[in-house]
Amino acid sequence: MKIYNNKLYAILGLLLIFFSCNEQDFLSEEPLDFFDPSNSFASIENLESSLADIYAKYREIYFDGGFSNYNHFLGTDIMFNSRGSEDASRFGNYIAALDPTSSIPEYHWDRWYKIIANVNTIIAKLNDSEIAIEERTLVEAEARLFRALAYRHLVYLFGGVPLITEEISSPKTDFTRASADDIFQQIVDDATFASSNLPGVSEVVDGKLSNLVAQHILAETYISLGNYDAAITAASVVINDPATALMRNRFGSRSAESGDVYWDLFRRENQNRTSGNTEAIWVSQMEVDLPGGYITTTSSNTNNLERYHVPASWTLNDPDGNIGILGWRGDANAGGRGVSFVQPTAFFENTLWESDFDNDLRNSEANYVRDIFYDNPESAWFGQSARDNPGSLYLGEGQSWRWYPWLTKATTPNNHPDDIYDDPELLLLKSSGGTTYRDRYYLRLSETYLLRAEAYLGKNDLGNAAADINTVRERSNANPVTAGEVDIDYILDERARELSFEEMRRITLHRTGKLVERVRLYNDLNTDDIADYHGLWPIPAKEIEANINGNLEQNPGY
Repeated sequence: MKIYNNKLYAILGLLLIFFSCNEQDFLSEEPLDFFDPSNSFASIENLESSLADIYAKYREIYFDGGFSNYNHFLGTDIMFNSRGSEDASRFGNYIAALDPTSSIPEYHWDRWYKIIANVNTIIAKLNDSEIAIEERTLVEAEARLFRALAYRHLVYLFGGVPLITEEISSPKTDFTRASADDIFQQIVDDATFASSNLPGVSEVVDGKLSNLVAQHILAETYISLGNYDAAITAASVVINDPATALMRNRFGSRSAESGDVYWDLFRRENQNRTSGNTEAIWVSQMEVDLPGGYITTTSSNTNNLERYHVPASWTLNDPDGNIGILGWRGDANAGGRGVSFVQPTAFFENTLWESDFDNDLRNSEANYVRDIFYDNPESAWFGQSARDNPGSLYLGEGQSWRWYPWLTKATTPNNHPDDIYDDPELLLLKSSGGTTYRDRYYLRLSETYLLRAEAYLGKNDLGNAAADINTVRERSNANPVTAGEVDIDYILDERARELSFEEMRRITLHRTGKLVERVRLYNDLNTDDIADYHGLWPIPAKEIEANINGNLEQNPGY
């Protein structure tokens, strides 16, 4: 019996050895029906999905429904917080808005670095993917241009920042700040690779990055590096591309209506190259009530420039104290579902246009609404101008924010989506109004002209600088500028006239070193609370505190 048991144990032992497994292999999961880092970047479809997520993140930073992107308009030379100095979240006060613990610098730091982290992961996984070398190069070019764009925003806001070009897969607490020039050189490296490997602007679908976006970013960055010849060369690639040209004649979805070519640029369905718009270089795509389309008729939580910029004219009483405005009307009189947060400065409203007030199309009645008419049929003042009748614009003490001149590019007058109307005949909107229901420009050709003018100015070639500015001004029927009138302030003025609510104004002012000076000159709300050190934002306090083994030195003044 003992011999039998011994044999049985021996057989069982052999079976155990034969059928046993490597414990490490047994515990290792092989994802077959879900994605994890080991298989999320294997195919071109995986990689394109990862890039699509970066496009979505970039769009959110620019057009988020909170105050994050409006931080680049508010507290500048052209726009201020109409609700006053107590509201730090909208740059009512610089000292409060840019405290190292405030949400404003933290928001932008976190989101731009998130894009950089995503790009670095994509690039790190490319060598392990199953796609052809040509596809790898294209994915890398697109990803690297996003990294260049992210560092572009970070360096102009914060100065030198940590330069991260490799995937970080474990906690890291020893970051240090690279110099601003190091960041600029990384932008040049990434944008150069992108410009050499991305398709042309006519070869990409609407909304996708092209080689011309990379060339524009190169031009801007070379200006910051003082390499004006390289900047002119890069900008000229964009300007001289046979697929690009300024729109000079009426076009698009509403060209048969009263208006002008500048007005046409901002009407629904007119932003993309597929609509015939040859000055569109890069356009953010917005679709109404579609999954992933970003904007809806059930809320105004995204792309809500209408809500923030258009005045709350629907709250106005007439001089008798009765209701003067019928309600939230999506027309060019009331403007839509505005709530008066982002108000033009007196400089933008008046001074900026003085030399061409009556002839510059960008200041025409179609594009800049400077009057309002009481539209409530029950009012004794029905149909009368609130501006022309002395004392008729009843605002209430301390509430001048309820109405001010506003830009029609912020909304879609007489052309909101059908589902947002409460009464289509009267153009009365539902309370969910406030979104700007159209695609939005990241980059138009007119900006490239003004950027090249800046590079010519850097070379003291004032004749060519004036010529580029006048190309833009001519389209708007504005009088030409002479070479002797061109300086950086004139170019900034022209950018304000042409690119309001398109360029991130704060980035431009930081980039040119003119933020503090021009806010003190032109922004009555912030002239006393902006300090010299506000030319750079503070490094978020939480980043410094978490970086226990490195040195993230705070910017001076904070």
